[in-house]
Amino acid sequence: MSVTVPGYSPSFKKPAETLRLRRKRARQPADPGAGAAVSPAGAADLGPRRAALAAGLRLRPFPAAGTRSGGVAAASLRRNPFARLDNNPRPAVGPGPVTDPAWPDTGEPFLDFYQENNVTWKGEFSETTTAGQLSATPHQQLSKYDLPSSKSVEFPVDWSIKTRLLFTSSQSFTWTDHLKAQEEAQGFVQHCRATEVHLPENMQDPRLCAELRCAFQQSLIYWLHPSLPWLQLFPRIGADRKIAGKASPWANDEGLQQILMSEWAISFTSLYNLLKTKLCPYFYVCTYQFTVLFRAAGLAGNDVMTAVLSPTTRGLREAMKNEGIEFSLPLIKENGQRKQKVSETHLHVAESECKTEPEEEQLISDEDEEESFSWLEEMGVQDEIKKPDISLKLRKEKSEVQMDHRPESIVLVKGINTFTLLNFLINCKSLVATSGPQAGLPPTLLSPMAFRGATMQMLKARTVNVKTPFYSGYKDQFSLEITGPVMPHSLHSLTMLLQSAQKGSFSAGLYTHEPTSIFNTCTQMEKISNKAILEKELAHCGLHLRTLNHLTQLPVLGKSSLRFIEMDNYAFNWRS
Repeated sequence: MSVTVPGYSPSFKKPAETLRLRRKRARQPADPGAGAAVSPAGAADLGPRRAALAAGLRLRPFPAAGTRSGGVAAASLRRNPFARLDNNPRPAVGPGPVTDPAWPDTGEPFLDFYQENNVTWKGEFSETTTAGQLSATPHQQLSKYDLPSSKSVEFPVDWSIKTRLLFTSSQSFTWTDHLKAQEEAQGFVQHCRATEVHLPENMQDPRLCAELRCAFQQSLIYWLHPSLPWLQLFPRIGADRKIAGKASPWANDEGLQQILMSEWAISFTSLYNLLKTKLCPYFYVCTYQFTVLFRAAGLAGNDVMTAVLSPTTRGLREAMKNEGIEFSLPLIKENGQRKQKVSETHLHVAESECKTEPEEEQLISDEDEEESFSWLEEMGVQDEIKKPDISLKLRKEKSEVQMDHRPESIVLVKGINTFTLLNFLINCKSLVATSGPQAGLPPTLLSPMAFRGATMQMLKARTVNVKTPFYSGYKDQFSLEITGPVMPHSLHSLTMLLQSAQKGSFSAGLYTHEPTSIFNTCTQMEKISNKAILEKELAHCGLHLRTLNHLTQLPVLGKSSLRFIEMDNYAFNWRS
């Protein structure tokens, strides 16, 4: 706008800009040099709170209630949200060692516990505490050769099936990408011939190690039956949504269903024969309702073949009894022994106490039953007719039904009864769904070794490189993702390879198929007397000797499974 226009004032400003300038002038100090140095005596003119700040005094926060007028002068000022309420200095930021006040001053107590129990540290980790600091003294890191025993460099055996593994490390995983055709073929041959590969502990450049890349290909192989490329056949429990809508030509064709089941029975029998001759260490049978784990003699601390089923129902257990299959309920028996021990210990105390409400209810129900049979006494035939104990039968059935579909319903079959279980599963009509997306589809057989009718499958591997915040900057974080039915031998084989390739430093997040976590329950009934002979016979099952030795250990995880594994300085830390 030109200055010649009548009515134009060059000093005209918008109201908002005028208010902003006034607010700025109100916040500026009267003396430009007053901010440099203010004495406590002269600071009283700046207000009571600013005088206290100039004197270096600690202030309390303002009360919640206050007016904006001059009546309450303290409430008109605002507290600095970035100021520290305490007088402690800020912690130093840097890669120096982190000390924990709860940790002992010397490493002797921890090392004594470490040697006596022969286990690695199990606990929660903070963001700044590393696994090496947890498994070593505060002032000196433990090397691989300073560990008390060889078992301290292993994690517990986990018999659950993993659906996903996520490995992370500060070292690159590029050695797992773009395998050459020769390396891929060599990995297949090594798996089929059960070749045992020994790698050096520390590699300078894993990308140039052909043996490592071939062994990685070998560790990703597993065997599956049936094989339908358009269907995801694991997991089967709760997989109706994933299978729904897919083509299933056998659903309404009984002839095709019989062909699929006959081929499945042949594959199942072949797999069992391999297990019996110790040429296959273990395998899984995955149905739409439960999962069965068959293990060879010598694994998981058992001297005979074993099979564990979970979850089960009362109807399934009754059908197994009718077929003459002898089995046990490990968790139910364990709970019963614990209750019996507690009752014997507190027997005298319980006699002196009053009856509990369930006992009173039981007495009332017994009185009702006696009244219901009182008419027999009036007729004088109470001695000739035997009174049935209906309440006892009902209570027993109620306890059996309550544990259905729960981890406590796990069933253990041992020895020759596993062969009877094989015939039972082949002829069991309820093994296959009769309706729904899985109707007519045989159960999935998963095995680490080849068997008749099986198809070779590969776990999927994918690498990702990201930038993560680290102190004042960023650092490279490398990850390797493995997806598919990861069985126990594959998990141990992959950790052995990463131990060499990643220089003994990596971590892994493990994602478990929850219905199989109960397989970590210890099913050993008595101590093995011929353990050395069984391990020698299992040497030809096709697994690495270190992996085989790992699977012969007793399960210690109980109802849980491994969720996190971390290796630092060649020592494992884990969480379940």
